[in-house]
Amino acid sequence: MIVREVEWEHPDSVAMRTGQRLDLDVRYGSPDSEPGPHPTADDISVFFVAYTDDGEAIGSGALRKLDDQHAEIKRMFVEPAHRGSGAASAILRRLEEFARERDWHRLVLETGHRQPDAVRFYEREGYRPIPKFGYYVDSQHSLCFEKVL
Repeated sequence: MIVREVEWEHPDSVAMRTGQRLDLDVRYGSPDSEPGPHPTADDISVFFVAYTDDGEAIGSGALRKLDDQHAEIKRMFVEPAHRGSGAASAILRRLEEFARERDWHRLVLETGHRQPDAVRFYEREGYRPIPKFGYYVDSQHSLCFEKVL
């Protein structure tokens, strides 16, 4: 498996974001269940895509810088057929490495109550629950986590 930085508008980036959106649409029954502004090329610091050895894009993750000390994980997604392959862990390690290279000391994220698989994954990877922050404060569906790097 290879995790590679790609541009926001790269076809594989677009495909992964589309896959994530479809997955969330099914889970939440809504085409727009995300509180706050959606990430864009202008506010995402980095976007990574995980590839199989034969070049198939299977997962993604991004970081949105919040300030000089921390960033928010965005657009974490692995194609259903590749869940359990280690792709999510590989992407998350690369995101954490990117953050450390910039002396960011903390990563935060939001997931939802209908994503117990994501909650288990983040807790297994050392992320701990925190109070809701930012755009998620008033969201009844949001669960927020952090990891101090």
